[in-house]
Amino acid sequence: MPEQISFQVNEATAGKRLDAYLAGEAAGLSRSFIQKLIAAGMVQVGGEVARSSYKVRPGDRVCLDIPEPEGLEVKPEQIPLDIYYEDSDLIVVNKPRGMVVHPAAGNYSGTLVNALLFHCRDLSGINGVARPGIVHRLDKDTSGLLMAAKNDAAHTGLAEQLKQRQVKRRYLALVHGQVREESGIVNAPIGRDPVDRQKMAVVEKNSKHAVTHYQVISRFAGYTYLSLRLETGRTHQIRVHLAYIGHPVAGDPKYGPARSPLGLTGQFLHAAELGFVHPRTGVYLEFQAPLPEELSKVLESLPTL
Repeated sequence: MPEQISFQVNEATAGKRLDAYLAGEAAGLSRSFIQKLIAAGMVQVGGEVARSSYKVRPGDRVCLDIPEPEGLEVKPEQIPLDIYYEDSDLIVVNKPRGMVVHPAAGNYSGTLVNALLFHCRDLSGINGVARPGIVHRLDKDTSGLLMAAKNDAAHTGLAEQLKQRQVKRRYLALVHGQVREESGIVNAPIGRDPVDRQKMAVVEKNSKHAVTHYQVISRFAGYTYLSLRLETGRTHQIRVHLAYIGHPVAGDPKYGPARSPLGLTGQFLHAAELGFVHPRTGVYLEFQAPLPEELSKVLESLPTL
């Protein structure tokens, strides 16, 4: 049977498109997934099937039917996982550089999801058949800590913490040039690049609020080593923000120089720290993962200032 959830529209959220309203209220559900449910007639406003373009009004009762997950077509694969924590609700892994998180065009196998399906057998179905259990993502060439949910209750709880900015996420990055300040904040909205739709950019139109905090760890000839904390979690946020302030991540061909003089096979970006409240027990958990060997060797090879 489908699960039904409902929301009451208040003055603060009135006036939004229905799909945008639900994307903000239904923790753990992507806007694209919500649009599919609306198109399938599984969203009602005041008892009537509504369209995505409907502008919600104060007092509206919005009901959403979430269907049972479809049978997974993504195949489990016996791929080793670097597990930092696991229980019946969730799992925390240290994702290697070069591994895609979930299947997509051109990457239907060898992904983290393939590995998780083999190891866990059970994952939450909120994000559909291609992204079971995936609460948040890391780019293919970004290494580090990532959490996945084994059931829908855990998924919803973790997603709500992300939405409320209660998850601690600290990254390490080597960037081009000398960052002038010892610490700072990049507060700049991020949206799709109007010229290159394969990229994100700092833009005012059709963008989302994005904030990144940074602090200098050490300085090298031609490079700065940074610790970064995400306040929001937009696509490519760190990479876009650092390029925006003139210090793109080393080894990032999308937002920086096409070729890396350091011989990197991808951007020097590592999710080093992850902290959150366990959605069932209420206990705060925090994990740290060291730099991959490839990145450590790059740092060791650089002359210090």
